[in-house]
Amino acid sequence: MAKTAEAKTAGAKAAAVSSAGVDRRSALAGREAMGAGVKVEPLPPAERVSLRAPAESIASLSRALGVTLPQKPKTSAAKGSRTALWLGPDEWLVLDEEGKDLLGDCAKAKQLHSAVGISHRNVAISVSGPAAEVCVNAGCPQDLSLAAFPVGACSRTVLGKAEIILYRPAEDAFRVECWRSFSDYVFTFLSEAARDAAA
Repeated sequence: MAKTAEAKTAGAKAAAVSSAGVDRRSALAGREAMGAGVKVEPLPPAERVSLRAPAESIASLSRALGVTLPQKPKTSAAKGSRTALWLGPDEWLVLDEEGKDLLGDCAKAKQLHSAVGISHRNVAISVSGPAAEVCVNAGCPQDLSLAAFPVGACSRTVLGKAEIILYRPAEDAFRVECWRSFSDYVFTFLSEAARDAAA
């Protein structure tokens, strides 16, 4: 009993990180689920910006961010710790897994754009392993075969009753982004799907 309490305390401390002077505790700290060929776990906190911009601002923003904003549907671009996900003709979700100042970099672009920090709003969940595709497809209606949703693909879609942003960084891995308030539902859904994948 004491060991369990100590482990929980250690996990809670590890989950709290500092971002721009504000401590952030993961909504899913310490949770993990596994099934045959699939693992579901929360990803570490990251910096996120919801970016909107017209076509004439893309080059300037790409230079400022250090990653080329993709312009084709369902595509992404990555460089170093940064990833830009195409969500619409003038919309991207930009991630920095090292917690670097995305808003500050966006401010360097002098062309018209809207950049909103959503780091505290979103939670990311990793689904990985040979059965990852089956696990996510338990609640996502999209065709997630490699032919239709290759490595680097991303889209705004649904998982069960929750809206998510889905990104495929590797053949056997998905990053599921959802609002913090839906994270328990999304994680529980994926956990059940991971157990079902073993059946």
